[in-house]
Amino acid sequence: MLTPLQGFIVLLKIIVPSLMLWFPFPAVWANYVLDVLDGDILLELGMEESLYQTIDKVADYFSYIIMLIVGLRWRIKLIVVVLFIYRTIGQALYFLTNNELMFFYFQNFLEPLMMIYALLVFKRGSDLEAFKTYKKHIILIWIIILAYKIWNEWYLHFANIDLSTFFFGVTGGG
Repeated sequence: MLTPLQGFIVLLKIIVPSLMLWFPFPAVWANYVLDVLDGDILLELGMEESLYQTIDKVADYFSYIIMLIVGLRWRIKLIVVVLFIYRTIGQALYFLTNNELMFFYFQNFLEPLMMIYALLVFKRGSDLEAFKTYKKHIILIWIIILAYKIWNEWYLHFANIDLSTFFFGVTGGG
């Protein structure tokens, strides 16, 4: 059973990604921040690690579905579909094997792409202008996405480094 505060945070993990449908730029970034912070908060509030992991992975997948829906509106829809399928394979393998290395092997490149592209749409004012900028800087954009996500998935799922503990000396549930 969830406490009211735990339930509110879990509810936010559904509401915030849903907002991407109407407000892609602020919602995709807010979703990222929420996903970074929610574990420490929920674990500190007494949620069991196994329950948190299940809720987090299901909520993450919900956000990927919303990203797919939003991405289908944009000129990058093909890469969005490919990245969604790629991560879906990783999600399915994780739930079948309970091996979190599946997230390292099937990395979430969809989220940073959506974060960058939503920023471009916001700054450029249209999908067409965002796509032009994306194509012009595609190599730099993909270097950033690949470098960030490979490092991110490595420290989370391969090295199992808790950055909250590493940088701030605190972690949820500690």
